[in-house]
Parts: sequence; C-alpha cells; structure tokens
Amino acid sequence: MIKTETYQLSMGPVHPSTHGVLQVLLTLDGEKVIKAVPCMGYLHRGIEKLMEQRTYFQCLPYTDRLDYVSAMNNNFSYCHAVEKLAAIEVPEKAQYLRVIMAELNRIASHMIFIGSLAVDIGATTGMIYPFRDRERILDIFNELCGARMTYSYIRIGGVKNDLSAKIIDMINHFLSALPSMLDEYNDLLTGNEFFQHRLKGTSLLSAEQALHLGVTGPMLRASGVNYDLRKENTYSSYDDFDFSIPLGKTGDNLDRYIVRMQEITESAKIIRQALDGLPEGEFTAKVPRVLRPPKGEIYDTLEGPRGEVGYHIVSDGSAKPYRIHIRRPSFINLQALDTMCRGYLVGDVVVAMSTIDPILGEVDC
Repeated sequence: MIKTETYQLSMGPVHPSTHGVLQVLLTLDGEKVIKAVPCMGYLHRGIEKLMEQRTYFQCLPYTDRLDYVSAMNNNFSYCHAVEKLAAIEVPEKAQYLRVIMAELNRIASHMIFIGSLAVDIGATTGMIYPFRDRERILDIFNELCGARMTYSYIRIGGVKNDLSAKIIDMINHFLSALPSMLDEYNDLLTGNEFFQHRLKGTSLLSAEQALHLGVTGPMLRASGVNYDLRKENTYSSYDDFDFSIPLGKTGDNLDRYIVRMQEITESAKIIRQALDGLPEGEFTAKVPRVLRPPKGEIYDTLEGPRGEVGYHIVSDGSAKPYRIHIRRPSFINLQALDTMCRGYLVGDVVVAMSTIDPILGEVDC
C-alpha cells in the first residue's frame, strides 16, 4: 500500500498572485490543499497609531493609503464617522458628489479585480482591457482633485471641489462608453470556456460559512446573502436612487466575478441619477479650523467595494482622536481563504485569492 505524506509549501510573500506582500502557508497532500493559512503583517505601518498622533483633519491622507485602489470610499467612511461624532451636517449637494465619486471608485476598483483575476489565470489580454478603461476614471479624478490614486477629496463636512462642466462631460462620456467596455469583458472572459472551467464550481463558500466568518461585500452577496449597507443602513443620499443588489446562487468563484460585473452596471445607474438630480447649493459645511468633537465614541460603517469599511473613533474632547480602530474588509474577508481552498488544488488557491480581491495595504494597516 502506497502512503502519502502531507508537506508544507510557502506561497509568497513575493508570489505575484498574492496581490501584495502576503505569505500563504499551504499544507498539501500531493496537489490537494489540506489547509491554507494566510500570514499577514509584512506591510504593517501602524496607521491607527499614527492617526492618534494627528488632528482629525491630518488623519485624512492616511485613509487614502489603506485600500489605495478605492481611496475615495476610505475618505468617505472616515469623514462620515467624524461627522456623526461631531454632529456636523453635510450639505445635500456634497452628499450627491460623494456618492458620484464613491461609485466611480467602485467601478474602477472592480475593473482592477477583473484585470487581476484574468492575469492570475493566464489571460494577459483580459488584464489590459479593464486597466485601460480604468484610466478614464483616474483622468476624471485627476481633473477633479489633482491626484490619480490618493485623493483626500472627500473632506470632513463635504468635499474639496465642485464639479466643473468639463468633469461632468468626462463622466457622461465614460458612462456612455461603459456598456461597450462590459461587452468586451463578457466576450473575452465571461463566455470563455477555459475561464468558466477555472471558476465554476470552485472555492465554494456557503451563506452560512460567509456569515460565520464575518465576510461582507460582493463576497457575501455572491453567496446569496442580500446585505448591502447602501440599502440596509442607508447613508448620505443613497435612498434617493433606484438600484438593485446583485446576488449569486452558489458562492463559487464564478459568482464572485459575476456579482462584481453586475455591480458595475448598478453603480453607473446611481451615478447617472445623481448627476441628473444634482442639487444646487454649498458643497461643504462650515467646520471649525480646529475640530474638537465632544467626548464620546462612534462606530460607523459604509459599503466599500470590498465590503464593510468601519471606523471606531474615541474622542476625549481634544483636537486629536484618543483611539481609532479601522474595520478593513480585506482583512476580514481574507479569513475565508482556508475554507475556500480546502479540498481543491494548488492552482485553485490563486483563483480563490483573486476572487477575494484583497488589498494588502488595507489587510495589514
């Protein structure tokens, strides 16, 4: 009788398919995965402690450097928490502008996901298309605030700038071209039999498993759980817009891809409605130059492209936060990797990692 022995294989921390500096310790029986343990911390910068040594306004640039693929949503989440803590009322126009930018950034983030997933399974051309199209969103952001990755556009009390006629024109042109972009992705990837073979029926994550692990965002909805903070705990002006929440059925890698593809379409619907109904008025509230929220604490969450982005802020009444803790969806969602990989092959680990869509700057914080 031939007996096999398990052995350990280190995937990373320099493997390109780990999406950053991440090590995954795989316990294998042949090519079958027995266990997959993500080893984090290679990018830890102590951002929470750094923020506790800065004023509330000075903390904002640090939020850009967490999930740097969707920095607008991190700006949004932090400012929203501080505003609730300090009882700052944001003008309606600023709320609409925030929604427009958050949804544009959600589309850009999902395009990174599509391109990364494609190249991870060997479809290099599938990376070039969405990365090309994402540039159009980055051009909009560059025109808006002078930055392409780290924006600090959403500020405590509102936003930095109003929309110019040129920016509105750029957004409208992008929205008009978006359906043809998605058609290209579908022609190249979604209907490709090799792409389907690699994704369909692999790395299953049931609704019960996802809830037990604290998974949120597109990963949770791909498992069939209808939970999106834009609907469940509506904030800013999301209740003014008509949009749907895409859901998966089986919670496999293909569902996680399809849900994000469909979310791009829904985000475009939100942006179009917000532009059409953009209110007049101020785009920022009058906020003290030195902000000192009253003593107390707040935990506030928003729906980012990867899930629930939360800020727990404790104020002692001074100009600096006494304590900040950030709930990073990439960190929480990555805990599902072991469950998603057990019983599958080494090659499937790459796909599972890609459909989690982690940003390691956010994982390590």
